[in-house]
Amino acid sequence: MFSFRQTTASVAVGLLLATGVSQAAERPAALKALEEQGLTIVQEFDAGKGLRGFAGMAGDQPIAVYVSDGDQVIVGTRLDDKGKPMDEATLQRLVAKPMSQAAWAQLENATWVRDGKADAPRVVYTFSDPNCPYCNRFWEAARPWVDAGKVQLRHVMVGIIRQDSPGKAAAILDAKDPSAALLENETRFDKGGIKPLAEVSPRVAGILDDNRELMMSLGFRGTPGIVVMDDQGLIKKYNGMPQANALTDVLGPR
Repeated sequence: MFSFRQTTASVAVGLLLATGVSQAAERPAALKALEEQGLTIVQEFDAGKGLRGFAGMAGDQPIAVYVSDGDQVIVGTRLDDKGKPMDEATLQRLVAKPMSQAAWAQLENATWVRDGKADAPRVVYTFSDPNCPYCNRFWEAARPWVDAGKVQLRHVMVGIIRQDSPGKAAAILDAKDPSAALLENETRFDKGGIKPLAEVSPRVAGILDDNRELMMSLGFRGTPGIVVMDDQGLIKKYNGMPQANALTDVLGPR
């Protein structure tokens, strides 16, 4: 049996609670079967004569569902007479943008360490482990943008790679100047980085747990997990160290 089930980000749940799921008086019974397979229906939209359109999501992917007058269901992309998708803008408005805004708000409200000028025009979130070599490579690659005041990196610290990762993350988060502590870790990375704390306070342990859960809810299973928002108000996610030719996609023009 075909299934839509996959890990659904908590931001999707927040989206539904914020906007409400469209519940028409005569809701097609077929939608329940799709929901049992893991698809989430967000809202109905006008699909024209003879069809009812529903914007939904499978995991964090927007998807359209069409129900005919005879209760037949089509899931996927509807094309016009020129072969172009008809409902991309609708799915973006009803699903993709609200999901992106919810995810971005969660990142803004998380505990992170600023790397760069506070008034930098571009913000990039990165889930970072103090022992992650690819996080350090991304930090190094971003220096021209950060040093020029064009980009502010916001490091959402996690401690997952090595046994002393939580202690190192705590040394950064508990420092009087977390940004300076982060800088120490990155500049001394080849020499072992920052000295880990012997004990992680309950407060910092809670922060690290929250950050790890947020990282996983956004679909990241390792570090760095990088999130940016494009000019259309949609988030873009990058798993791992971006390739050299993708750095301008992440950090903007150099």
